[in-house]
Amino acid sequence: MGKNLNPGNSAFAESVKSDYVDKTGMIALINSTIGTNKKLTCISRPRRFGKSYAAQMLCAYYDYTCDSHQIFDKYKISKDPSYESHINKYQVICLDMTQLMKESQGIPVDEYITNRIKAELKAAYPELVIDSSFSTTLLNAVEYLNRKFVIIIDEWDAPIRENAKTAKPYLEFLRSLFKSITSTAKTFAAAYMTGILPIKKDGSQSAISDFREYPIINPGRFAEYTGFTEQEVKTLCEKHDMNFEDVKHWYDGYSFPKVASIYNPYSVMMAMDSGEIESYWKQTSAAENLITYIDIELHNTKSELQAKILKLIAGEHLEVDVSGFNNDFQTFNSDDDVLTLLIHLGYLAYDKTTKRVRIPNEEIRQEFDKLLKNNKPSKLTELITRSEKLLADTFAGNGDAVAEAIKNVRATNYAPTFYNNEQSLRYAVKFAYIVCIDKYMKVEELASGKGLADVVYIPKSDTALPALVIELKWEENADNAIDQIKKKDYPAVLKDYFGEIILVGINYDSNTNEHTCKIERIIK
Repeated sequence: MGKNLNPGNSAFAESVKSDYVDKTGMIALINSTIGTNKKLTCISRPRRFGKSYAAQMLCAYYDYTCDSHQIFDKYKISKDPSYESHINKYQVICLDMTQLMKESQGIPVDEYITNRIKAELKAAYPELVIDSSFSTTLLNAVEYLNRKFVIIIDEWDAPIRENAKTAKPYLEFLRSLFKSITSTAKTFAAAYMTGILPIKKDGSQSAISDFREYPIINPGRFAEYTGFTEQEVKTLCEKHDMNFEDVKHWYDGYSFPKVASIYNPYSVMMAMDSGEIESYWKQTSAAENLITYIDIELHNTKSELQAKILKLIAGEHLEVDVSGFNNDFQTFNSDDDVLTLLIHLGYLAYDKTTKRVRIPNEEIRQEFDKLLKNNKPSKLTELITRSEKLLADTFAGNGDAVAEAIKNVRATNYAPTFYNNEQSLRYAVKFAYIVCIDKYMKVEELASGKGLADVVYIPKSDTALPALVIELKWEENADNAIDQIKKKDYPAVLKDYFGEIILVGINYDSNTNEHTCKIERIIK
């Protein structure tokens, strides 16, 4: 009928004509809130994770001005007991806040929305009384048609993300819709908001406290609708003759207590359509400039943000306190606040059980790898320069220089606080060789015929670099490490690799507080 009032089902009808992965089960979750005091739902997730598709789906299902049975009858929702009770039964207001901000052209976005919806209501129902109060006008429309509204707000947080000045009046506008004792329950059957950020905090509380929130750090019952599940991706791979393990390596990595694997839906579909496994992150507006956040100046002398980023690049999982984040792009009081923002942007995956973050997959790892190539002066530069020299010394067989470099890393805040076992040594070695992330595929405890190699760096196919097999010892000696590599035939793990292999044995003696290193090379 209108652009924002009762937009119909055409947008979603187009979506299901291609490879549509059935996510209509989410409708049943929204249906279950109708007629309850839990009718206000806010879901936040990164860009490229299907937020707009979900909004289009809900519009098509609830809009009373169209008949969507032909679309939904073949999907999961049609088997749910609530299906017929709610399909095409409501007036729908659908707001794409990013688009509305562009259209408003300087007019306060809340004012622009109210004027637009009032105009569409008047055009649709000429006899409807349009009141100066937006809430009263909506209530008049409910009484006129005897149909409540379902309101769907896509990119709900755009006015907060993009212009701090618009945040306060915009939040007041939302409060006026959803905090009214007299009109909210009478006007809305359900409300669904989706965006990148959870609802902005007002002090220590949510600014719109009546919403049930399902953020990416804790999506709850909406977890399987956050992205594609593993089975859904396997089905797509079979249909398109794609290698599932490659797809998993590149696009998996987001997980929740009840859903072990969640895949980036946009990138998976791009890979299926093109037949190519590569990074599609850079092709969307989701490709925020990561260095912008890494270089944020925190007015905190104890900040170790860049050290933590390097630990993540090296493959570590870091504990993060997500509770202090203010749900905006402007207020950062700690390293944890910045890391929490990176979770919401999709750069990091968060494990609610362990409260740790990690880089989820190869696609996102490439975005972090760009930091190692960034020429902008930063705290990262010194470690990267030292790592490049370490690699050169390794190639040159300079064991004393490698041992000294590992010792220097041990003395920084990049190494574990408690340096007391071989695992601690491995941790320091990975940091020392961090520049290899861009040039090699790193494998830890890679199985060979007779044991486990501690760390193996396998050259990427587009390089002519030697492979590295690193064995670590604690309270022994570097010669023993080299002997173990040979005895257990660790280079056998590189049977398909033809070229030079550098064997690196590293030992730490806690009595002398010294590292030693021996280097040998073999040619296959």
